[in-house]
Amino acid sequence: MVKKNRLWWVLPIFFVLLTGTTALAQRELAQRELTPSDSVQRELGTTLSVVTVRATPPERFLAGQKIQRVDSTTLLQFRFGSLTDLLQFNTPLAFKNYGPGQLATVSFRGTSANHTAVLWNDIDINQPNLGQTDFSTLPVAGFDRLAVQYGSSASVVGSGAVGGSVLLGSAGEWRSGIGVSLGQQVSSFRNNQTQLGVRYGSSLGKNWQLSGKTFAYRSQYTNDYPYKERRNYFVEQSQTAQRGLVQDVFLRDKRGRQVSVNAWLTDNDLVLTPQDTVSRERTRTQSARLLASYEANALTLRLGWIRDRFDYAKGNFDLPDRTRTDRFLARAEREFPLWRGNIYVQTVLRVGGEWSHYRTVTDGYGGQLITENRQNLYVLLRIQTPRWLVSANIRQAYVTRFNPPLTPSLGIEHKLIQQEKLILTAKASIGRSYRVPTLNERYWLVLGNPNLRPENGLNMEAGLTTTVKLTNNLALTADATVYRNRVDDWSYWNPDLGYRVENLQLVVAQGGELNTTLTYARDGWQTGIRAGYALTRSAQQRAYNVYAQDVVGKQLPYVPIHNGTLNAWIARNKNRLTVQMQTSSRRYITFDESQYFNGTVLANVLLETTLRVGSVPIRVQGQVNNVFDTLLFSVKRNALPGRNFSINLLINFPFIKP
Repeated sequence: MVKKNRLWWVLPIFFVLLTGTTALAQRELAQRELTPSDSVQRELGTTLSVVTVRATPPERFLAGQKIQRVDSTTLLQFRFGSLTDLLQFNTPLAFKNYGPGQLATVSFRGTSANHTAVLWNDIDINQPNLGQTDFSTLPVAGFDRLAVQYGSSASVVGSGAVGGSVLLGSAGEWRSGIGVSLGQQVSSFRNNQTQLGVRYGSSLGKNWQLSGKTFAYRSQYTNDYPYKERRNYFVEQSQTAQRGLVQDVFLRDKRGRQVSVNAWLTDNDLVLTPQDTVSRERTRTQSARLLASYEANALTLRLGWIRDRFDYAKGNFDLPDRTRTDRFLARAEREFPLWRGNIYVQTVLRVGGEWSHYRTVTDGYGGQLITENRQNLYVLLRIQTPRWLVSANIRQAYVTRFNPPLTPSLGIEHKLIQQEKLILTAKASIGRSYRVPTLNERYWLVLGNPNLRPENGLNMEAGLTTTVKLTNNLALTADATVYRNRVDDWSYWNPDLGYRVENLQLVVAQGGELNTTLTYARDGWQTGIRAGYALTRSAQQRAYNVYAQDVVGKQLPYVPIHNGTLNAWIARNKNRLTVQMQTSSRRYITFDESQYFNGTVLANVLLETTLRVGSVPIRVQGQVNNVFDTLLFSVKRNALPGRNFSINLLINFPFIKP
């Protein structure tokens, strides 16, 4: 049960939240419309005035932490790929891949998939039964913004943000008219994709504007391989059909008020060994996500509903095991400027609360209805000067039959050097994290454990970032980060007790990351190279019984110690050649390090150009995947496909103005 002595700070929060004045909010709005964006001010180090940023992303209050924002060019290159493909070649994250079109989960800095938060328009979309997201079901073309946040962000995001967070967002395009895009991909093994997108906007009278996007997609992975084995390793046969619809609608008026509705429907149908009617397996995953938001001045209100459906069957597909989970949520946030008379210091206090209600009916739980309520109260503080950026946050969660810890964090950034051609910034942060056990971990028949404790962790990191203009045509950006993340009461399906779940592990993950980008542009030519390296040491530090003593200090399974990425490109006008490489060291697949996958180097080559048929631009992209025909393995120890090819076409019809 929740302890009453933790309610002492709740009343002041709601008093402040509910008593903000309208006059103050109107003054904030007027100042915001006349002031440069927050990100521009931060780069230029200009004199600051009060700014309220609409649709505040979580990273705004995560000073001192590493945040990687993916640019629009990279998003366009991976338009026909999943989030797995993009992140694998552009970040040091470690993926557990079960096969083409199958489950793919991610590990941040030596943690597990359950320690990764996935946010869509600031709402966590991790499936509550599993506590994770299948990245193979998230198409890159389905969202407009992508950022990767490393390290704990539980004070801002909530439960599960222990290792890191993936932030997906939608954005309105405020111009009148309608634009249509049509995409088609044809790939090896009889695989194909089709995409159709429509963007539209209009003025509604004198005061309102409308912006919207409708995007539909379908993917068919037949996986008709010309071989059953690769170098004496079995290649698993599978078929996957994916369909989805994204709908975004934004309305705003001249006074700064905005109403938005976002919907995302997905349907993923996977069949393993389809020719074998006895041992074949079918997993169908369907999700419906609906979010409505209202933003007026400094107040943000959100209402959401998420439904996840799982059907699993083996042999006979007519009698699947079923899971049905609904989540209802409501969130209220308000932002207040402090010390408004000081034009050199921008101080913002954001307070908020969130309520979520879960309802699940799962055959694995016995088929009965299980409900759960979760509440979160939080205070976020951001202080910014031309050289300093500080964030201090605190969050308290309340969960049915649980008592999560109070979660504070503190982050600092300081510009050590701020010149026209050189900016050097030092950063550091410390924060507590927690994870509420998943519904499966608590309620699964026989193996689940309703008495599990929430996992709790402590994350510390520090680093340097720099931007250097070497010449008028040559620029360099780089960042280096070291970190240590300690997670206690790590939940573990204990094989010594028939895989019953227990709080048995203390895990410490520590390491460093280095990223650098060098770009050159002159006379219509553009070229660049982006490289990343990660060193990750993640090991269990406490033995839960005498038989587990041998695994203490051993690297956790599927977490490579060394991981690197390299992207190089050269472009002129509408033509671009890109080489993508990803490498990782040995990955152990057992806790005692007795078995492992060898290190690998994976490379892709992309050649793209834009043609015109009349006034219609057509983007053509040819891609060679796994150029070196590297032997890769899935988590199930099957060989993954070798070298393969794809051709992508994207037709952008001219924007028709009214």
